[in-house]
Amino acid sequence: MIVYCVEVQVVPGKEEEFKAASLRNHQATRKEPGNIRFDVLQQTEDSSRFFLYEAYTSEDAVKAHKETAHYLEWRETVAPWMAAPRKGTSHSVCAPEEPEKW
Repeated sequence: MIVYCVEVQVVPGKEEEFKAASLRNHQATRKEPGNIRFDVLQQTEDSSRFFLYEAYTSEDAVKAHKETAHYLEWRETVAPWMAAPRKGTSHSVCAPEEPEKW
């Protein structure tokens, strides 16, 4: 399993639009065979900051996700709302090891 954590800072006033676009991406991503989890989180102290927590079965599943129409649409749609470039980091999973516990 592989987890991607993506930090996003949105231009103030674009939070709801970003959230709506991200929820559409979330719904479609959850239907991908290699996706285990896709969380869209909004920071409570600063509503313009979001955190995407994405878990996949493999790097191939991540690559396949980045080639989907819904991901490409999301990326294009939200680009003008970014206050700063999004920052993604990759993580290997230590625990839980069992995908059913996710």
